[in-house]
Amino acid sequence: MKKILHIFPMIVFFIFYNFYDIFIASASLTFTSGLICILHWIFYKELDKMSLFSFCTISFFSFLTIFFHNSQFIKWKITIIYLFFSIVLLISQFFSNKPIIQRFLEREINISNVYWRKINLIWSLFFLFCSILNIYIALCFSEKTWVIFKVFGFTTLTFFLILVTSIYINFKIFKKK
Repeated sequence: MKKILHIFPMIVFFIFYNFYDIFIASASLTFTSGLICILHWIFYKELDKMSLFSFCTISFFSFLTIFFHNSQFIKWKITIIYLFFSIVLLISQFFSNKPIIQRFLEREINISNVYWRKINLIWSLFFLFCSILNIYIALCFSEKTWVIFKVFGFTTLTFFLILVTSIYINFKIFKKK
């Protein structure tokens, strides 16, 4: 359910973009991101920090997009979010006993700290790659191409890395037995 909540704003953004324009889509993205924070609070009785961070970032860049009537602002939002994720993962990689990914998943998955560090580093590099790719697509392609890639391309890339990470973890678990 939590994952569906996080995908919902992107779907709404895509639908509103196709029926209206980037400015209405940006406003709808802000609204649905705020709604996700509220729903997360209602269903799980906790404030999801990632949803709140996304909402604040989305609100800021959507406001700039609408106020200045310039779609470049909303295009930079995902770059900033991915850079933030990459930096946080790298900081945890080198300045913490446990990388962040291990802290999130170690209750469900039992693998060596060395493997957690590899996974954490791969995800950090992935987010860095996605932030650079977003800049490239935003600057070199049409707005419509950027919207399609933002919604479907990044989602596909993320699901692919989740699959590869899952296979890697399962391989390490079975190798350990």
